[in-house]
Amino acid sequence: MFDYNVNKLRELIDVALGKAEGDLLLKNGRIVNVFDESIEDGDVLVHNGMIAGVGRYDKAKNVVDVKGAYISPAFIDSHLHIESTMCVPTEFTKALVPLGTLTAVVDPHEIANIAGGNGIRFMIESSKGLPMDIFFMLPSCVPAGPFEMSGGNLKAEDLKIFMGDPSVIGLAEMMNYPGLLEGDRDVLAKVSLFHDRVMDGHSPDLSGNELNAYLATGIMADHECITPEEAMEKLKKGMWIMIREGSLTRDLLRLLPIINHNTVHRILLCTDDKHPEDLVHEGHINYAVHLLIKNGFSLPTAIRLATINPSMFFGFKHKGGIAPGYVADILVFKDVLKIERVYKEGVLVAEDGKAIFDTPDIDDSLKDTIHVAPLNRDSFKVMARGNLMRVIGLHADSIITDEILARPNVVNGYAESDVERDIIKIAVVERHEATGKIGIGFINGLGMKKGAFATTISHDSHNIIVAGENDEDMILAVDELKRIGGGIVVAMDGKILASLALPYGGLMTDRSVVEISDILMRLHEIVKNNNGVTISDPFMTLSFISLAVCPALKLTVNGLVDVNKFKLVDLFK
Repeated sequence: MFDYNVNKLRELIDVALGKAEGDLLLKNGRIVNVFDESIEDGDVLVHNGMIAGVGRYDKAKNVVDVKGAYISPAFIDSHLHIESTMCVPTEFTKALVPLGTLTAVVDPHEIANIAGGNGIRFMIESSKGLPMDIFFMLPSCVPAGPFEMSGGNLKAEDLKIFMGDPSVIGLAEMMNYPGLLEGDRDVLAKVSLFHDRVMDGHSPDLSGNELNAYLATGIMADHECITPEEAMEKLKKGMWIMIREGSLTRDLLRLLPIINHNTVHRILLCTDDKHPEDLVHEGHINYAVHLLIKNGFSLPTAIRLATINPSMFFGFKHKGGIAPGYVADILVFKDVLKIERVYKEGVLVAEDGKAIFDTPDIDDSLKDTIHVAPLNRDSFKVMARGNLMRVIGLHADSIITDEILARPNVVNGYAESDVERDIIKIAVVERHEATGKIGIGFINGLGMKKGAFATTISHDSHNIIVAGENDEDMILAVDELKRIGGGIVVAMDGKILASLALPYGGLMTDRSVVEISDILMRLHEIVKNNNGVTISDPFMTLSFISLAVCPALKLTVNGLVDVNKFKLVDLFK
């Protein structure tokens, strides 16, 4: 970062005046101006990591003729979970920088559910020394609800110890809005602790006086708007709206009607959860910018939502624009999906889609987090206790589920999977303290015919979740997850067919994003061709079946949860 001492300032002034030679000159560009949403021809002069001037210049130590390409501020993702990329922070940075994202506002909610404060510390320390500014919003809801067993439990006093770190800027998505509205003391203590910092919201469908009460506490933004009408009510009540374009949840096209001349200054872009295959084959924030342009918005308007707007919201000084006195985080491109050059503080860090920087080693403190009590042949048996049972009904490409009542398939007194009716056994196995707790249910919509698959990516507490046509392969898959330190496993006929090891917390690996994507694509082929699974993304789908804050029926280590009634319910009715 620029050193604002008298000598450095004098030097910067002389460079801007053309009296002294700057470090870098980008000539003959089409400069994207996010302040008035225009494009202007000119040059950009950089010195000591800052933009010294915009206009016409002739000399610098390094002159690059961009030949009419756009010169744009680098992108800012206003809300995301690094863990969803399955990359540790170093590989995450290598993946995102070539795509034009040089600032990320991160919620380490997932790893905190596994390792509490140690997980947050791991993410902060692993994010230092990288050519990307990674800022942290501390998780507000660990655990996310009362029905799960997580590896972390963070009170307000547990968050306070991180507030002195300069990378910590606020409180992440307050998803426990029922607790906040009911005056839960721990929730209010967290809000009180961050009253003078940025507080991010998570309040789908909240409206009227309940929304008033939610916002009265100082929460400032939301990335969970479902309809344009909901988003407009929140905008009118002073919220900033983060439009999310992630992997599973894609809101941008649905929320396009809220973007107009009167609102454009209060809207940000974010990805929330972007998975490796989509990072490789679509992009990151640049993909959302591309969609906006494709749907009629000007390039400067689209880029504004990913640059100066989040910079203003989070209070980043001198970031998010191509202007004198701004940090020289700069992109050069003709097509936003194919970023040609990426400069971090005036230093070239990516070219033609390739990272050209080294990263430090990270420690192994977040390995060895899979602690499962021994399983036996009876671990997943379910004694039939009625003529009807509750079955989780999947919705394609959604984390919303139904409650279906179905007749159990009873074999020797036990309820078993029924592939003919697409009713498959599913279990959530506690993996943080080896308590031996297992919640068992059944699911409709996977299309599975044989075998089993399991994963330690299981929102939000990230216990092991496994689905299978038979108990033996389910046990095998869980045991293999324990052996490899977490990840994704596919089993059939007593054999492990394939796996992806995610040894850091059972969520991340130090492999590159391209390697992860290739393995995931192979896993998808195997689970469809061998196990007969028909749903488009079975691993992602399975990972949300234990998220007991989204309707209607979910499964946790404590059993089935009727989310609408917010209570545990019996498998049999």
